[in-house]
Amino acid sequence: MRPRLAAAALLVAACSTTTHPGGPPPLGVARPARDLLAVVDQPGPVEVETVASADWVVPLEGLVNLENPRARAAGLADRLEPIKVYFHALRHPTRGLYLVDTGIERALRDRPSEAAFRGAVASQMHFDLLKNVQPLGDWLVARGEPVRGVFLTHLHPDHLTGMADVAAGTPVIAGPGEAGERGFVQLFLQPNIDRALQGKGPLSAWPFTPESGGAFEAVVDVFGDGTVWALWVPGHTSGSTAYLVRTPRGPVLLTGDACHTRWGWEHDVEPGSFSSDRPRSAQSLARLRRLAAEHPSIEVRLGHQP
Repeated sequence: MRPRLAAAALLVAACSTTTHPGGPPPLGVARPARDLLAVVDQPGPVEVETVASADWVVPLEGLVNLENPRARAAGLADRLEPIKVYFHALRHPTRGLYLVDTGIERALRDRPSEAAFRGAVASQMHFDLLKNVQPLGDWLVARGEPVRGVFLTHLHPDHLTGMADVAAGTPVIAGPGEAGERGFVQLFLQPNIDRALQGKGPLSAWPFTPESGGAFEAVVDVFGDGTVWALWVPGHTSGSTAYLVRTPRGPVLLTGDACHTRWGWEHDVEPGSFSSDRPRSAQSLARLRRLAAEHPSIEVRLGHQP
């Protein structure tokens, strides 16, 4: 029995989130957070379109930490919570079209048995409860614009399910440590994530440089011109990343799953069991809420609810 247990432990330890090849990031310059704060309220040139790709329901206890005293005081109990699966299109005036996360792929609607996420994983995640609204592939065909790159908030399946609709060779960038996270669940997820990323460019990591005493653990100036910023907000996953975009109508904050729900944001309650490190998740949420409070011109777009 012991040799078998040891072998199983080694298998789990060796199984990372994905085997997709990595490489150096094609974009991004590490900056101190004060550089972000100096320009955050200034209008910028990047347009942001947020698209609800699908409607879904998932357990509330995964979205909100029901053990948080504020959740207990509000009498929250677990239930199926309506959410949306989003992608965000960023149009830079000289760099072109980029995506933050990827929504749902067309095959998940049209040919579920051929989708990147299928079989036992799709069943366990209750993809049967997904109601497709606008798969990424349909949206891309209607726009006719090439995607220059994909910026991920993290590597959870509901943020990767549209990746198969992205053109081959497209660069993909996520937070540090995302690809290498290991655990039992990766045994099942890895083949699906590998399929979603198949044919895409290398999966690289933002070059975050940890900053002591800054507004965030680290920030990156994505294009080097101060228009789009990647904010390291670990907790939900080790590399969770939010994005701050300076648009002509003011700054837009894409929280990713640093905060899934409107209730969690308004009541300062971090995500629940879907997160790998709840205390660190609470710290990251507090940093994002502080940024929004100190800069009320920011429009906040949450991970899964309007």
